[in-house]
Amino acid sequence: MNMFRQDEKPIPIAEMVFASLFAALIAVGAYISVPIPGSPVPIVLQNLFVLLAGLTLGWRWSAAAVGLYLFVGLLGLPVFSGGSGGIAHFLGPTGGYLVGFLVAAPLTGLIANGNRRDPLHDNGTVRGTRRSLLRDIVAVVAGTAAVYAVGIPWLKAVTALSWTRAAAAGLIPFIAGDLLKAAAAVAALRLLSPAFRYAFGGRYAAEPPESTENRAG
Repeated sequence: MNMFRQDEKPIPIAEMVFASLFAALIAVGAYISVPIPGSPVPIVLQNLFVLLAGLTLGWRWSAAAVGLYLFVGLLGLPVFSGGSGGIAHFLGPTGGYLVGFLVAAPLTGLIANGNRRDPLHDNGTVRGTRRSLLRDIVAVVAGTAAVYAVGIPWLKAVTALSWTRAAAAGLIPFIAGDLLKAAAAVAALRLLSPAFRYAFGGRYAAEPPESTENRAG
């Protein structure tokens, strides 16, 4: 007698591993921190890995990756910028950017990958078409904007700054660097796609391989 239902879905081991990996990468990115004079918000690499998680994992598992990272930080582990952790960091001026990550990753994944449940196993396509560079660019720009959309009002509320001063402290110094990180996330996805193909037996690629019929024709 078969104790397992035939229609039971397998445990998504690959997605769980990658979500954990990206949670760790986001934590590593927090340690690459450059303070900005006159601003409580440092330059960090966290958002690079947040955007890359969205592109790679899709909206569900990228949200899981960021959620895991934030949960570990809330427990007090030193995974936030400056080697800090705990709920006090959330209540500070940079807490909104952390919450913004939880919006940015799934938004990036949804725009780039649509509503697919398992982008890792879907040959890097969106609704059966080749992965769109333009779609990925729009996705990372929207994800970056989402971080600011949460982070700037939070910064203003915590520090009692005016909107102009909040933007000067938490937006303007970071625009150029964040655009570079967004471009790096798109480039990294394509550079790493051979590694994904190797790890998953050819099931993932930024550009799907040509079919046998196309090669023959």
